[in-house]
Formats: sequence, C-alpha cells, structure tokens
Amino acid sequence: MNKYVKILIFVLTCVAIGYISGMVTRSSVLTWFPTLIKPSFNPPSWVFAPVWSTLYIMMGIAAGLVWNRIDFEREAVRKALIFFVIQLGLNALWSLLFFGLRNPMLAGIEIILLWLMIYETYIKFGKIDKIAGYLFIPYLLWVSFASVLNISIWWLNR
Repeated sequence: MNKYVKILIFVLTCVAIGYISGMVTRSSVLTWFPTLIKPSFNPPSWVFAPVWSTLYIMMGIAAGLVWNRIDFEREAVRKALIFFVIQLGLNALWSLLFFGLRNPMLAGIEIILLWLMIYETYIKFGKIDKIAGYLFIPYLLWVSFASVLNISIWWLNR
C-alpha cells in the first residue's frame, strides 16, 4: 500500500470520528450549550467546525506518514499508532461526556488525560517523522485552549 492510501485511510477515519462526535454534540449545541455561562474568550460557535475539520485532517495525515514508516521502524510505529488510536478514542469520548452527558466536570477531567495522550502521540510521531510531529502541534495547542475553556465553563456553571 502506498503512502497516499495510508494517509487517506487515516484522514477518512479521523473525519468519520469527527462526524460521529458532531452528531453527539448537535442537539446539545442548539439547546443546552447556549444556556451555559461562558468565559469572555469563548469563540463563536461557527469557529469549531472548521477548526476541528482541519485538525482531523492534519491528524490523519500525521498518522498516515507514521504508518508509512512501518517497514523501517515497526515497533516504534506500532506503539505510536496505539497512542494515536487511544487519543482519538478519548477525543470522541470528550464530546460524549461534555455534550452527550452534559457533564463539563467529567469532561474536564477526561480532557486532561486526552491532552497527555496527544502530547505522548506528538512525541512518538516526531521521533518517527518530523512532519507528523509538527502536524500535531496545532491539535495540542487547540486542546490546551479547549481544556481551559472546558474547565472555565465548568467553574462558571458549577
């Protein structure tokens, strides 16, 4: 399988996870979320879809680039992709906790674990393919911001 097919498989997987997460959030974004007190730095709602779409595409490209190195660094690639899958699962779980269960406190605890898994994936990816590591930096920064936002929303609405 060539590099571009591997990238496409991961991009489609990430976008599908994002789509499923979006389905979980849709009703709460329209009903529950507008009723919450939000910090002054809360972005407008329209920002989230393009940001997350871009991040899912970048994640998929990064994972595809790492997968492409499987013949040269089998064990390192295997471990890196395990971390990738775990962080992607935690990413989806956050949407379920925050919007599905409407529980900002539990989501705030979970997003810390998510951030740690993203960071570890970033480190592992960067050792295998520098571009893959760089592609994870915006995701790490966005989830850092999202963590502060999540915890602020919980604090303001406790």
